[in-house]
Amino acid sequence: MILVTGATGTVGREVVRRIPADLRFRVMCRKPEGFAGLRAQAEAVHGDYRDRPSLVRALRGVSAAFLVTAEIGGDQDARFLRAARSAGVRHVVKLSAAAVEDPGAEDLITRWQRGNEELLRGSGMEWTLLRPRSFMSNSLSWAATVRAERVVRGLCGASGNACVDPRDIAEVAVRALTGDGHAGRSYTLTGPEAITAAEQTAQLAQLLGRPLRFEELGPEQARTALRARYPHDLVEALLESAQRQRAGAKAQVDGTVPALLGRPAGSFHAWARDHLSAFV
Repeated sequence: MILVTGATGTVGREVVRRIPADLRFRVMCRKPEGFAGLRAQAEAVHGDYRDRPSLVRALRGVSAAFLVTAEIGGDQDARFLRAARSAGVRHVVKLSAAAVEDPGAEDLITRWQRGNEELLRGSGMEWTLLRPRSFMSNSLSWAATVRAERVVRGLCGASGNACVDPRDIAEVAVRALTGDGHAGRSYTLTGPEAITAAEQTAQLAQLLGRPLRFEELGPEQARTALRARYPHDLVEALLESAQRQRAGAKAQVDGTVPALLGRPAGSFHAWARDHLSAFV
């Protein structure tokens, strides 16, 4: 039995779609009724990281788990790993972040992810760490202004980011959950090239068949926009991350995705083509 957490999220939902049809699996979510009939072999259960009895039920009989947590600075990983170890889970595949490998990254988000990785490595269970660069799907945050104003606004418009297709992350996760040779491995996952936000905007314009423009946000403009969505500490962490991108810290392309999947990593152009309806 495989357990998928974060099954309603960007990567988790793609993991659910890719688990082989002959394998039983369980998805843990707060509203399991939303998964009724999604996959014939899937069992949806209620689970909450702060509710240990729900974790015990979700982990019963599980041999491998895909772990996604999102409470920055919280203890969701610790709570899950304690319950998983007690339940006899053998292998945990953890969604982390590429920034943990950057010695210059000391923002809140990266420190939290490093701590979570240490917890997993010290858990006594087998582990695999997935360290993706930024998701290509982050560009969905531009959809409203693309539709209404034909404009993309953001930071670091001229700085490259080797962003990755979430579908590639999910395919690697499924390989790690279902195959041999992945225990004790850390995988950095990127796309096939470093691409700037201005270049992404141009590719979207070509696919949409309409002109779009990119508008660079200054630091204070970005801070104001982010504060409408996130708490202060998280805003400052995101701005620190943007500064590292401007310095070139996110431009390196890694060959792990093609090496593991036997094909090129998905491009932003292909991802945008497949999600173009969001921008129309």
